[in-house]
Amino acid sequence: MAVSDRIMFEIYREADYGRRYRVVYFTELNEHNKEQEISRAMAGEHFYDGFIAERHKEQAKRVIAEAVRRLNAGERFDAAQLEAGLAEIERE
Repeated sequence: MAVSDRIMFEIYREADYGRRYRVVYFTELNEHNKEQEISRAMAGEHFYDGFIAERHKEQAKRVIAEAVRRLNAGERFDAAQLEAGLAEIERE
């Protein structure tokens, strides 16, 4: 898989008082929001990062969004659960 066929992302917890989990898709940023989004992610607390295949982008983004939702709801959720969900998509 070529680099251009993959989307790099990170899930992080915001550094401000809200402490919400967020996801940023680095390879989808444009010049208008690139520096701000990267700075925000770097200031936060890292949870998980990786790559998703372009061809499975929509499915993988749903899995990632559900992980972020669960984290923000205070549910117990770890990186291994996210990895398993993303790996299942890659096998399809």
